[in-house]
Amino acid sequence: MALFGNAHSIDPGSAQQDYARLLGQGEQVYAAYLLIRDTILFTDRRLILIDKQGITGKKVEYHSVPYRSITHFAVETAGTFDLDAELKIWISGTSAPIEKTFTKGVDIYEVQAILTQFVAR
Repeated sequence: MALFGNAHSIDPGSAQQDYARLLGQGEQVYAAYLLIRDTILFTDRRLILIDKQGITGKKVEYHSVPYRSITHFAVETAGTFDLDAELKIWISGTSAPIEKTFTKGVDIYEVQAILTQFVAR
């Protein structure tokens, strides 16, 4: 399903090791999702969006979003004919949400629970 641009879950321990240089001291990865070449990390401190750019993917943008700057979010579950779930996150100071699509195999309720745990602090 990754070929269609939809996220699927990856092992948080592997993501912790792969992206250790991005993490602060003691910061832990709670969940991670792969979207073709891009990655979404949910840590105990922030949301990290990793966007590999260009044909080779050597140029990478790391977008760090502290949970306190998330004003609200929405999830849309997968349906019978629409097999994908969607996540929309609004950041303070922006009108357009960050949108990510997840395969039906991803528990979108788990994604919502992670955001609720950290955003509602």
